Amino acid sequence: MSRVFRNVVCMAVLMLALASCSTTRFVPEGHTLLNAVHVDVAGEYKDINTAALRAYVRQKPNSRWFSLLKLPLHVYSAAGTDTTKWLNRMLQSIGEPPVVFDSTKAVLTQGDLRQQLINEGFLKADVSMITSQHGRKTDVTYMLQPGQPYFIHHISYQIDDPCISRILQAEDTLRRLLHEGMRFDLNKLDAERKRITALLADSGYFRFNKEYITYRADTAAGSQLISLTLRLGLLTRNGRPDTLHSRYRVNSIEYANTDPTGRRLPLRQAVLNECTHLSEGNYYSATGLRNTYNHFGRMQAIRYTNISLAPEPDTTLLNCNIQLQAAKPSTISFQPEGTNTAGDLGAAASLTYQNRNLLRGSEVLSLQLRGAYEAIKGLEGYEGQDFTEYSLEARLQFPRLLVPFFSTHASSALTSTSELSLLYDLQDRPEFHRRVLSAAWRYKWHRPGSNQHFQLDVLDLNYVFMPWISSTFRREYLENETSRNAILRYNYEDLFITKFGVGYSYAKGPVAIKLNLETSGNLLSGASALFGARQDENGHYRLFNIAFAQYAKADIDVTRSWQIDEQNQIVAHIGFGIAYPYGNSSVLPFEKRYFSGGANSVRGWSVRSLGPGKYRERDGRINFISQTGDMKLDMNLEYRTHLFWKLGAAAFIDAGNVWTLRNYDMQPEGQFKPEELLSQLAVSYGMGMRLNLGYFILRFDLGMKAVNPAYKSDDDEHFPLLHPRFSRDYAFHFAVGLPF
Repeated sequence: MSRVFRNVVCMAVLMLALASCSTTRFVPEGHTLLNAVHVDVAGEYKDINTAALRAYVRQKPNSRWFSLLKLPLHVYSAAGTDTTKWLNRMLQSIGEPPVVFDSTKAVLTQGDLRQQLINEGFLKADVSMITSQHGRKTDVTYMLQPGQPYFIHHISYQIDDPCISRILQAEDTLRRLLHEGMRFDLNKLDAERKRITALLADSGYFRFNKEYITYRADTAAGSQLISLTLRLGLLTRNGRPDTLHSRYRVNSIEYANTDPTGRRLPLRQAVLNECTHLSEGNYYSATGLRNTYNHFGRMQAIRYTNISLAPEPDTTLLNCNIQLQAAKPSTISFQPEGTNTAGDLGAAASLTYQNRNLLRGSEVLSLQLRGAYEAIKGLEGYEGQDFTEYSLEARLQFPRLLVPFFSTHASSALTSTSELSLLYDLQDRPEFHRRVLSAAWRYKWHRPGSNQHFQLDVLDLNYVFMPWISSTFRREYLENETSRNAILRYNYEDLFITKFGVGYSYAKGPVAIKLNLETSGNLLSGASALFGARQDENGHYRLFNIAFAQYAKADIDVTRSWQIDEQNQIVAHIGFGIAYPYGNSSVLPFEKRYFSGGANSVRGWSVRSLGPGKYRERDGRINFISQTGDMKLDMNLEYRTHLFWKLGAAAFIDAGNVWTLRNYDMQPEGQFKPEELLSQLAVSYGMGMRLNLGYFILRFDLGMKAVNPAYKSDDDEHFPLLHPRFSRDYAFHFAVGLPF
């Protein structure tokens, strides 16, 4: 019996032992365990979201791992009654005490569910409760009897304030949440009150609140149709509504430094004006006030912001006072880290200096010096030689869009960043020395309150050069004239990569989308052709006798989650990327090629060990180059559950691969062919643990191969799901953060 099989058997025995513990052991006499709760709908009308109504259930049963087993309750029940023993205390602390059925909470839940049905337009709704007891366990079913819903037949508006009436007629007609024919819903009626209140608060009505808006609903006998009247009344004085609502203008805006050690304001006047979204002489705006807080809050030079608005006596003028407290101007930090590259262990450390207010406009200057060392083992011909890396990076961020001919007013309406970065990276490996010089200018922006974020890489220049290559590496790989090493040779030449790219992301509720497009070399190639530059023997142009890459690349990621209950969630992800070299390149740069396997891909394979297509490793020496491609597909389905304390677990299924778009001799069977897509998909499954520490999540995943497209002749290797061999089919991953 293998060690893995023995471990599985032991785990199964332990699970059975825990499951055999009586879950009612700690339930007091005369009471029962709340075993299950159901919310069902009786009657013909089924258009009711019972999953959303479960939020109104006041007492829920013990949590289930993967919606199946109440293991936390079993762990708690396995503890003895003697709490002086450490084992009992530990089991109770990591377990979950039994939920004892409370009839009072059940009756209150009935009322809450009935009221919510009424709020949703089922004015004659009723809720019955059915309990069934099995030994010392109770199942509860709340049976909803909604009846027929009521609908809005006619809507009228009674606005007593003529100025407000004009505002609502001029700006509000198309944005109304209420319309004739819709189901009567108290939640939407309240949402309409809030929307009108927000509109008026942005139109100068500083002290307006939603309580000034009321409804009157009339129904005809024997009908489910409602005539609705929205009324906005006047202010009451001496018990009588006879005063118009006051509409305020901003009279003055003043700034003050609340730091007792500082005299002048931390920001320049132009920056203060840019961050302030209230204007002297204009009507007060609640959104403008909120945006002012947001813009000052994102200024790293500012630690604290307080804005006070005081009406002048007997007027409709507001005086605005903005109080600012400066943050610490500069910091120095040191961060050590551990590294693990394909089993080679190492360590790294970085020293970072940051100035948060370089030019008194909250410009952030960061200087980072980083060093890394990695012990390389098993590299033939290079005994006792390791990997070292040193890098120096300078980054300057401006909290605004620095774009010629772009108005400051338009820029201030966005939350934006302009960034300039410079990097010099020095890598010394036993086989070669590599240097990377990078310079980039990019913009990031989004509109406050929006779910969409944008990024524009105006210029991202990378110059990669190789000052030294060992004779062994050059002889065995680079000077070998077979086409097998074409990709290798290209990626160990000096190279320019001049990238232009755009990025877009969207996140709202359970849906997240990321899209990135980039291209490189088009301007250089066009200029070279225009001015008649000479080409090398491969027909490629060179800049200062250095090759430059030309390609186009597109990536999209879509994630969708479904919340089953408070403890369980299903997440689906699909990622697709494609890159095509053309013009001045016949091969993609290594940094732009796709790889599969690893903690965020098909987890049954280690990183860079899957694909392309049906390609399988030949000699095991240069597959970090060979097992890359021009196209990638990832599909993932993950079931996540909370265990106890800060621990969670997941079960997952992954599928995907990478392919080349061209036929490279060094990557046989790696080219993408649509008719072979399904047969070349790799599939894996597995389980993982998550430790949620708040600021970050530690993730441990164990993946197993299920379908291996790169098999030999025997089916044992083709379908590891049917013929598992742990030593051959497993991959363990440690990562920070969720996979998608």
